Amino acid sequence: MSQDRTSWQIKDEAALDELILLMGLRAEDGATLKALAPKAEAYGPTLTKTFYDRLFAHANTAEYLQGVDMQRLHSMVQTWFMGMFAGVYDRDYARQRLHIGEVHVKVGLPVRYPLAMIDVVMSFGDQIANESSEPAVALAAFQKVLSLDIAIFNQAYEDHQLRHLAELVGGERLARRLLTGT
Repeated sequence: MSQDRTSWQIKDEAALDELILLMGLRAEDGATLKALAPKAEAYGPTLTKTFYDRLFAHANTAEYLQGVDMQRLHSMVQTWFMGMFAGVYDRDYARQRLHIGEVHVKVGLPVRYPLAMIDVVMSFGDQIANESSEPAVALAAFQKVLSLDIAIFNQAYEDHQLRHLAELVGGERLARRLLTGT
């Protein structure tokens, strides 16, 4: 049997702090992205149209959008996207991103679908970075923030699955061992 991992002890707020630290976002990254916020805002409507056109074109993702207020969803995706250009990537930012992941978990959306949409967000972030006076710096900063968002989003799914498996088997340690096959 393999040993327990120290990362298994990092939970809740500490997990968010760890992810922020792991990404190594610097104040300069935040300043670079914040300067691009007006450009990001201008791209927002096109981003959301592209995003939801793809989701509606696929029957298995479109079913999650039936009867939903699309204006509200468009606004939420634009707000999420604009958040990546806010310039501050702290615990409050991470909590808000975790909440977004938890909402996706709550509606039963398989994680593969939101992850499959990252390329849409990435392409718009790339376009915006290329309009910067320092495109390589802006792109590196955007990629860090997008990676942080993806990691936090995945954390929401992992937390949910681990919590339920731990309830079924009588403890988190056993649940982790089952998940790792040890």
